[in-house]
Amino acid sequence: MAIIHKPAGILVSGNSFKTVANALTQNISRSLLPDATTPQPVHRLDYATTGILLIGKTRSSIRALNKIFENRAVKKTYYAITIGEMNAVGPITSEIDGKKSKSNFTLCESVTSERFGKLNLVQLEPLTGRRHQLRKHLSHIGNPILGDKEYGIDNLILNGKGLYLHAYSLQFSHPFTKKEIYLKDELPKRFKKIFDHLE
Repeated sequence: MAIIHKPAGILVSGNSFKTVANALTQNISRSLLPDATTPQPVHRLDYATTGILLIGKTRSSIRALNKIFENRAVKKTYYAITIGEMNAVGPITSEIDGKKSKSNFTLCESVTSERFGKLNLVQLEPLTGRRHQLRKHLSHIGNPILGDKEYGIDNLILNGKGLYLHAYSLQFSHPFTKKEIYLKDELPKRFKKIFDHLE
């Protein structure tokens, strides 16, 4: 397996030529194991989201990793910068596309902002895997993610800076060795510009 940093503004996979999946063969060394195959992502991140992406390099690892994602046996942690006053901690359980959905949030810190009133650094843990779940959930509680053109507040859209949502870490039990794996991708520079003491 491999991990990569997914930049904003690129699809993980799909019909377009410019996708992470299409770029992997040129950028990742092939596995030396007998069941080596074309490297491929084993989960998805939104087009606008940055962060950690797990790649399978053998047929058996792709199958096994797909399974642990399907079984929700991976703890995913995201960070976002949100707009407005927020509770310190809580679950969000609003339905998405008629299906039960749950995300937990923890407010890490807030700064006052002339334009947005308040900006918050929030740690997020999605417990289900609906499309645009974190973006929809935060918008639902009145704290949309900074830069979210789709689910944001019209007069508070931040143009040209992208979406402030970052897939920070993955934690799971290795499908073959059973060893506990913890992988992370540090916060982007633009997060650190707003919360300037972040490591």
